[in-house]
Amino acid sequence: MSEQQPKKSDLSRAFSEDGTKKTHIGGQALIEGIMMRGKLNWAVAVRTPDGGIYVEEHDLASGKQKNGWMYWPLVRGCRALVESLVLGFKALEIAALHAFGDEEGEEEALAQAQTVEVQEELDAAGAVALSEEKRFDWKRDFGNPDTMVDGLGAQRTLEVVQGPEGVASKDVPEGAEAAAKAAPGEGDAAPCKVREVAADEPEAEFGHREMVFSMVFGVVLGVVLFIVAPAVITNLLVGEYDGNPVVWNVVDGILRVAVFVFYLWLIGRMEDIRRMFMYHGAEHKTIHCHEHGLPLTVENARSFPRLHVRCGTAFLIMVMIIAILVYTIFPLNSLIGAWGVPEGLPKLALVILVRILLMPAIAGISYEITVRWAGSHPDNPLVKVVLWPGMQMQYLTTNEPDDRQLECAIAAMERVLARERSAA
Repeated sequence: MSEQQPKKSDLSRAFSEDGTKKTHIGGQALIEGIMMRGKLNWAVAVRTPDGGIYVEEHDLASGKQKNGWMYWPLVRGCRALVESLVLGFKALEIAALHAFGDEEGEEEALAQAQTVEVQEELDAAGAVALSEEKRFDWKRDFGNPDTMVDGLGAQRTLEVVQGPEGVASKDVPEGAEAAAKAAPGEGDAAPCKVREVAADEPEAEFGHREMVFSMVFGVVLGVVLFIVAPAVITNLLVGEYDGNPVVWNVVDGILRVAVFVFYLWLIGRMEDIRRMFMYHGAEHKTIHCHEHGLPLTVENARSFPRLHVRCGTAFLIMVMIIAILVYTIFPLNSLIGAWGVPEGLPKLALVILVRILLMPAIAGISYEITVRWAGSHPDNPLVKVVLWPGMQMQYLTTNEPDDRQLECAIAAMERVLARERSAA
């Protein structure tokens, strides 16, 4: 009897079982869906409330031949970062519209049905109570003339007949006659609320203004959390930047990574984000399946690890590590001395501004290391060392997906592959 082999971790499998067919296709997890991006187009697959899969695809401007300069070294890293940000927001908008598009209508219909049901119960109970109240009882109502007359069925009003012009109605309390005319008669259909929609009324969707606001807010929040806040805290702990730039940059970098890890851990506690991380795992498994040359089926994709060496999480961690080196090498002290920047807030503001301006260069360098070099040589021992921090972070940003999530990832992948096959 052969001894059972120990089960490998997803980290070990991601390095050792990387497919020989390297692909440029990447993806992003969404709200109840996945976006896959190729060279020519990007596609979104969203699980709809009725259980189906909605698929939508769009062309990539960067995939056109006239934009070849976007793929120059260093430039392509900046392009990938900006493009990922823009496409990510567009894909999230599509996912939000179709993952929950019908829920509001269903909830409103359910609420209306419940309201009608409750109202019918109240009306029935009120009618019974009114009937009980109007029923004549000798012990209770004897001595009350009005109740006795009603209980005995006697006529309380005098019907006056007019001349040839017509017959007057019985005495009715003020306002009751209009209500009686407005009320449906016996056998009439129950009144319903009708909403007329104008022909030119736009569909309910996120507008361009909302998307721009969300994007700007996300960028500002990222700058505050991962650049401004660590710099301010470092300045309080270490002192002025020009006192000891190396220590300042190392402490600032450690704080930046700590904030990033804590942020991922915190949002991962939310149920919606936890499901999004499951779709992230489905994306990785589907790409693994394609890179191994297997048919894109749920059974095949399920067998692969949820971690991947070319994941964007590893890229972000590499950005933070490279940032420490770039900020340390950059001659910021020379600028401070040449410009005579005063101590305190002006100097700190210059440090933060330089960090923001250097981000495109840092992104370009990180892209070349993480995506172009490390992604093409996963078996290299040095690559495993370089990618190890980012691979560990994927344990926070990915979860094991279910079959329905794998189906979404496969649907988006197939749309991208179909476009590239037709172009070829």
